[in-house]
Amino acid sequence: MGGTGDRVHPRPAPADGYPAEVSSEQTSVPDTAAADGTRPRRLTYAATLAGLEGVALFAGGLWVLVFGIAGAPDDRQQAVTLGITLAVLALLPLLAARGLLLRRGWSRGPAVITQLMALPVGLNMLKSGGLAVPVGIVLAVVAVTALVLLINRETTQALNIKGPGRAE
Repeated sequence: MGGTGDRVHPRPAPADGYPAEVSSEQTSVPDTAAADGTRPRRLTYAATLAGLEGVALFAGGLWVLVFGIAGAPDDRQQAVTLGITLAVLALLPLLAARGLLLRRGWSRGPAVITQLMALPVGLNMLKSGGLAVPVGIVLAVVAVTALVLLINRETTQALNIKGPGRAE
């Protein structure tokens, strides 16, 4: 308790409904919309972006699958496998988006992983040329925006995620 980084917090009076051993950090209410039970806009935006990425990934997988079956790809088996893989991978951002909308703490991890996977894909598309360049720009901007929204303090508080060194 004598360290330079320690702070003394006043304890709420038992008349406030809290036991005397509960610190003010444990009873403090964040100054966000999450305090009154509503979902913060940033969390809604992050969920929307993750959901849109999931829908786009599923649509891309479906397109590759249909082209692999009905079209004339170089390797039909590879095209079908890629299409199925993309469609299944779309479940990650879709489930994360649903979890974010429902304010589930576990959902931030898959959402962040999705953005970290999307960012290099978007950057590689920038190098490809043609139609891939604007798609790569959009993907990179969406990934960075979603990451910023997901690591935002308001989002972590709404999801009840404790930072390092914070007591539960």
